[in-house]
Amino acid sequence: MREKGLGSWLPPGGGNLFQAIKTMCLEREKSGGKVYRLTIGQPSGPALESARIACADAVLSIAESMHEYQDNGSPGIPWFAQDFVQLHIKRGLPLYAGKGQIKFLPIPGIKPMLGMVVSSTGAFVGDKKMTVAMMTKPGYPTPADQCRYLSVNNIALPTNERNKFRFSIYDIDPTVKLLMVNYPHNPSGQVATKEFWRELCEHCSDHGIRLFNDGAYAILAHSQEACALAEVAVEFSDLSWAEAFSASKVIANGTGCRIGAMVGSSDFIDDIAIIKGNCDSGFFAPAAVGVLRCMQYDMPSIVANREMYSRRIDQLCTLLTESDMKLAVKPGAGFFTLWLAPKQAFGHEIKDAEEFNRLMIENTGVAGVHFGKYVRYAVTSPIDSPEWIEAIQHGFEKAKVGY
Repeated sequence: MREKGLGSWLPPGGGNLFQAIKTMCLEREKSGGKVYRLTIGQPSGPALESARIACADAVLSIAESMHEYQDNGSPGIPWFAQDFVQLHIKRGLPLYAGKGQIKFLPIPGIKPMLGMVVSSTGAFVGDKKMTVAMMTKPGYPTPADQCRYLSVNNIALPTNERNKFRFSIYDIDPTVKLLMVNYPHNPSGQVATKEFWRELCEHCSDHGIRLFNDGAYAILAHSQEACALAEVAVEFSDLSWAEAFSASKVIANGTGCRIGAMVGSSDFIDDIAIIKGNCDSGFFAPAAVGVLRCMQYDMPSIVANREMYSRRIDQLCTLLTESDMKLAVKPGAGFFTLWLAPKQAFGHEIKDAEEFNRLMIENTGVAGVHFGKYVRYAVTSPIDSPEWIEAIQHGFEKAKVGY
């Protein structure tokens, strides 16, 4: 029985990592220092102009379907989910695969759907016990947070520099019934290959495990071996699977649009749709119009952004390796690089990545995001400008890192 009095009713440990880093940055700025934020995980500036124009036109539409609840079917743009998903992958998806029908679902971005993915397994019903495995150490913490709030057992898959951030089927605990993966991976930038997906799909199909992939960075893959789950999952008739894509990083800065779509086997998508239908009224249809028009008619601008991130990643990797930093894995997608935290810096021993990141912010203004023993540096800011290059070089020269 809960004791009387005021206070949080939530489980402990709910502090936001990014807010803590923001506080570190603000402290330096208050003291008069400049901060070079290699922390920012969203494209800088606005959405691409083609998306903004199409969205504005749709806002002015007098069609009621453009302004009503979109729910699970998006009446304002009926084929959005199918078209949006198809533009992310290299092969056409059949309407049917094996024994199951392929279904699509428009979603308001991926983040608010992650709790629904967990809930759709029925993990919250009675005393039913299950375990969710996920890529959260290092990784995007939201899946683990959602499991904590739902009191669902969760474990982090072993992803590290030794296995190049691709876990093995032998790393999957026998109690796991839901596998929530993230390829391309944030923060390492690692991608999944066809061979990786094929082995994982076979394992999940054979062991009755539901497989979900957060493919938010799929459109930003610059590695030729990158492959979406959907391209392989359709080959497995007994596999319960789903994959989600987001517009947030597609149309330059689309993070405020909250537009995306899921595809998967009918059983899994139907269960997610039941939860979503009871919790969500759908996305903003004009924004979806803008996203889709941009992808259909302005793909060169999307490709140009992807190539810009790839060049910046190469440049940052050169700058940091010349300063003796150790890259955890070569990124194959996105706009993140992941580095092993050094053991020595600024003339003394370093306990962990958090301490190193704090010292870098305080002493040099170069700010990253710490994940356990790793530090993530993003390239969404103009790191290719002379000012940023000089600041990064000077910062790491001052740190004098060692391993």
